[in-house]
Amino acid sequence: MKKPELLVPASNLEVLKIAVIYGADAVYIGGEAFGLRANAKNFSIEDMREGIRFAHERRVRVYVTANILAHNADLGGVRAYFEELKDLKPDALIISDPGVFQTAKEVCPEIEIHVSTQANNTNYGTYNFWYRQGAKRVVAARELSLEEIKEIRRRIPENLEIEAFVHGAMCMSYSGRCLLSNYLTGRDANQGACTHPCRWKYSVVEETRPGEYMPVYENERGTYIFNSKDLCMIEHIPDLLDAGIDSLKIEGRMKNALYVATVARTYRKAIDDYLKDPAIYEQNMPWYREQISHCTYRQFTTGFFYGRPGRESQIYDNNTYIQSYTYLGIVGEKDERGYYSIEQRNKFSLGEEIEIMKPDGSNVRATVQKIFDDDGQPVESAPHPKQKLWIDLETEMDSFDILRRKNKS
Repeated sequence: MKKPELLVPASNLEVLKIAVIYGADAVYIGGEAFGLRANAKNFSIEDMREGIRFAHERRVRVYVTANILAHNADLGGVRAYFEELKDLKPDALIISDPGVFQTAKEVCPEIEIHVSTQANNTNYGTYNFWYRQGAKRVVAARELSLEEIKEIRRRIPENLEIEAFVHGAMCMSYSGRCLLSNYLTGRDANQGACTHPCRWKYSVVEETRPGEYMPVYENERGTYIFNSKDLCMIEHIPDLLDAGIDSLKIEGRMKNALYVATVARTYRKAIDDYLKDPAIYEQNMPWYREQISHCTYRQFTTGFFYGRPGRESQIYDNNTYIQSYTYLGIVGEKDERGYYSIEQRNKFSLGEEIEIMKPDGSNVRATVQKIFDDDGQPVESAPHPKQKLWIDLETEMDSFDILRRKNKS
């Protein structure tokens, strides 16, 4: 059976390196323009250059998103942007707009083009159309079932790749074509500025009684009528491969390094275990379930893969994430004293028990023995965000190990 690609998101250079180290075959990123995550940190040209170099040295591919629905005023900037990207040599561009697609073909024909899910790719005719235009890959609409994907696979050229989202947040609107954000706030989801109104709490107003808000009760806290559960297909790797999907895509270009590391290494192990021996995959299923629950999520669903979802795919009583662990930082270099550098992400203190999360799937418990600030002064705790520290956990660590703390139930 063909080994599928594990495609992982990265919000910035640090997260890209984590995605690569923790098992990604490919990483997708956004530049500072023309992607659909305007509020992500995104990549400067220099960070993109460094990220592509880092990934390529480790035989990992890098795809750059340019998937806005472009207006006339965008096209000149798109052309100039592609001229810059041409020199960086990313492995593919992810595009949804036909005008942007044509510009990419003209400016950098040597770079693969992948057609974004934003293009509403719901049938084999659409796939064949994009293939004739020169696309190497088409990203499946999230509204497709596995049976529909199987039929598409049968009816398209063998060398046209299918990519599909298998994990992460779901949009309540068709293939992300949401108008709520633009209507309610003036920020256009299709220009990369979504405010996620699907996660807000709503009440009902009767038109003859303006200003009188009537709650829509699901429980004592109200209801979140558009709030979808998160997609998770970790238990269904065999079905994904049987459907002929070439690339298994993780959603989350706004997520931090802990989330990306957790999801990447869990899916990496699940894919490798299944291809080695399906019995090993089944045997390790409790571990996959446990590990995937350690990242932030909003309960899980299989989305449209097994048919049209019903009310069980929505969360009506809250809009909050479940968060089992707090992200503390990434391990850096080791100094002559045997202490390790770390740029702190959340507060921790002397004497605390924390976990060292490793790319190989192991988690090592350790106690914080010593903390020094960047001036070499001992401190009791690390309360300042992004504070540079040196720590001693009385155990060996490696660069890119992640430190985290289990949250109390």
